[in-house]
Amino acid sequence: MVVVGLGNPGAEFRHTRHNLGADTVELLAERHGVRLRPERGTRSLVAQVKVGGRAVVLAVPQTYVNESGLAVAGLVRRFGPLPVDRVVVVHDELDLPVGRVKVKVGGGTAGHNGLRSVHAHLHDDGYVRVRIGIGKPPGRMEGADHVLRPPGKAERENLEVAVVVAADAVEAIVAEGPQAAMTRLNAGSE
Repeated sequence: MVVVGLGNPGAEFRHTRHNLGADTVELLAERHGVRLRPERGTRSLVAQVKVGGRAVVLAVPQTYVNESGLAVAGLVRRFGPLPVDRVVVVHDELDLPVGRVKVKVGGGTAGHNGLRSVHAHLHDDGYVRVRIGIGKPPGRMEGADHVLRPPGKAERENLEVAVVVAADAVEAIVAEGPQAAMTRLNAGSE
């Protein structure tokens, strides 16, 4: 299984809303005592771990979010061939309230340019997503401005908890499968 955490490279983007996927994969690497390192042909920082006895590739693309599909396709080639349902993409989600985490298999992109790029390169939307809610932008703020800004203190605390929940969700997906993770995590969601 390949787990990809979307985010933009560079210190100026660390811990912004758009980098919550990358934050989640970095937490998973930390939990499993590994360091993400550049992997040739993947455009990503990568580490290989065992979760519940299963081999898992953790990856943070070094492309901008809008070009995430280049990295995901490279990872699938390097560590595959993989059926698309063995790819997990962790990302921020405007359509969920701040801090809400949901698991989904397949579906549309909800306007997320990173998912649009993944779709375009995989030619299949059947991958698993771990969606971390960041809420809609306030007032007339554009979505791009909202995702690229660091959250305020209260929101940041909610999102730090959400990253832990998202990491737990990834481990549940690996250990029990996406359906079991969805049943547990999505219960009571709007």
